[in-house]
Amino acid sequence: MPSTLPGVPDIDEDLADRIVERLGAIEHRLRDSVSSSDDMMRWTGRHLMDAGGKRVRPMLVLLAASLGDVDAEGVQDAAVLVELTHLASLYHDDVMDSAPTRRGTDSAHALWGNNVAILTGDFLFARASGLSARIGSEAVRLHSETFERLCLGQLHETVGPKAGEDPFAHYVSVLSDKTASLLALAGGLGATLSGAPEGTAEVMRRYGEKVGVAFQLADDVLDLESDAATSGKTPGIDLREGVPTMPTLLVRRRAAEHPDAHSLEIIERLDGDLSSESSLDELVALLRADPALEETRQLAGRTADEAIAILAELPAGEVRDALEGFTTTLVRRSR
Repeated sequence: MPSTLPGVPDIDEDLADRIVERLGAIEHRLRDSVSSSDDMMRWTGRHLMDAGGKRVRPMLVLLAASLGDVDAEGVQDAAVLVELTHLASLYHDDVMDSAPTRRGTDSAHALWGNNVAILTGDFLFARASGLSARIGSEAVRLHSETFERLCLGQLHETVGPKAGEDPFAHYVSVLSDKTASLLALAGGLGATLSGAPEGTAEVMRRYGEKVGVAFQLADDVLDLESDAATSGKTPGIDLREGVPTMPTLLVRRRAAEHPDAHSLEIIERLDGDLSSESSLDELVALLRADPALEETRQLAGRTADEAIAILAELPAGEVRDALEGFTTTLVRRSR
């Protein structure tokens, strides 16, 4: 019968039950991990956590750990660590992007201002660092390297490609650092801490790198196709801030190589004033009707297939099947 594991359809029922049970425990530990005697931080630190979320990264830790002993020491700490790091990055990203909403609620900076939002993100990073220290020195090293990549990914997105640099290669490198690095950490830590067979952690690390890029390409599609009520984010917010996405890069390339009226209109609007809701809505509508959206969806699917091909290096069985379902769902999700 179909499983009840969020986001992963039709996997082994016993495995699903084990993962769901541990996700519940991790949810409690997440809340405990941000507890503070400070009145302000008690509210701001839990703001995005209480808004919900898919818990993709903790789920990947647990799935990877299921290749060994999922109840081994440090596994649940690792699951909390990666989610805290992700949440911290969201506080910072929303400031960088001037995003008014996140997960269907007001973003932290919209409620309390940029300074409070940034300091809350720093607080969560500090709590995540404490967990990595508890796990061990190798976890500290891997977490610090991932944190560095998160920062560099945001920096490179902000400054854009260098003169002469391929904008598509630059964009994929940004996705790798900003999104895939943390999924690679989740997969690698889960496998390592569970005592999975030698070589498994490296497979899961490479898988995380690939599925993270697919996940973000799918998010580029979702950002244009969904609405705030279903996705929890304002559609096209990256467009307003001038942040490149795969659909806009594809349109710009087409306009440069084979200009047509539709592409040129999109470019004109991308480079124009998008401060009003009507101007943003009109641009989103144009991009929804553009072939670049379907091209991005297909690219996300091909990248997901490459991630699944990496999983073929794992032993056949319920966990590999679950990871394949997990991959497919990340790319085909509607929110």
